Amino acid sequence: MSYVFNIPYRNNLNLKQVMEKIKEDKKLQTYWKCANVMAIERMGYTDHGPTHVKIVANLALKLLRILVEKKLIKPSIVENYGMKNEDAEVVVVLGAIFHDLGMIVQRSKHEEYSAILALEFIEKCLTPAYNEEEKAIITSEVLHAIVAHEQPYSIEPSKKILTKEAGIVGIADALDMEAGRARIPFQAGKVDIHAISALSIEKVEVDVSETGKPIIIKIKMSNSAGVFQIDELLKPRIVNSGLEQFFHVIAEITGEKERKIIEKFEI
Repeated sequence: MSYVFNIPYRNNLNLKQVMEKIKEDKKLQTYWKCANVMAIERMGYTDHGPTHVKIVANLALKLLRILVEKKLIKPSIVENYGMKNEDAEVVVVLGAIFHDLGMIVQRSKHEEYSAILALEFIEKCLTPAYNEEEKAIITSEVLHAIVAHEQPYSIEPSKKILTKEAGIVGIADALDMEAGRARIPFQAGKVDIHAISALSIEKVEVDVSETGKPIIIKIKMSNSAGVFQIDELLKPRIVNSGLEQFFHVIAEITGEKERKIIEKFEI
């Protein structure tokens, strides 16, 4: 059992070392298998294993790099600890990789279980790339990103997304919604608004704009029911990320088969 992770390292050698450790970890790979047994086979939900986290990790890295290269944000780990942009890349990638690990326990409070389970793997994959102080700082930031990815839905007002990296991981998680890969779980075979909405999402693209908001999320839907998925999942992630001013979401209906209820939906 082996899962291929293709992450564009560029010149980030620490990220490369971290990902080499991730790829070699048989226990982590088995946990991903367990997460999908729990999510798909036992609960009838969508994938929460290696395919999902690979998509989210790549999306999170892409979003962070756009915002940093355009000098729109200074990552929190840079601002608060004087570390590098490359270290922020490690934070968002690891936050994405471990955010759903707690699904091996149960869906309820899975983000909290994820943080507990991730500690062991974070320590291993940051060694020897980082010294003890750096490992402690990165671990803190990764754990916050893991726990915060569900915060938009928390009933506790004291729970907030407190870092830019955590906000990015949450948005990236919500963007994995193509072809029925809904992040709002729905029961397989059950016809309800969750299932119909999820199956309506055909394509999600991240583009860069030179005018207006710098990141455009383009979503193609086969049916206007897809708006539910966008409004209930993606919108709160963006609004509560602290990065709302940088994102423009455009959802459009494709084809002529459906009687169009709406022509376009924008955030």
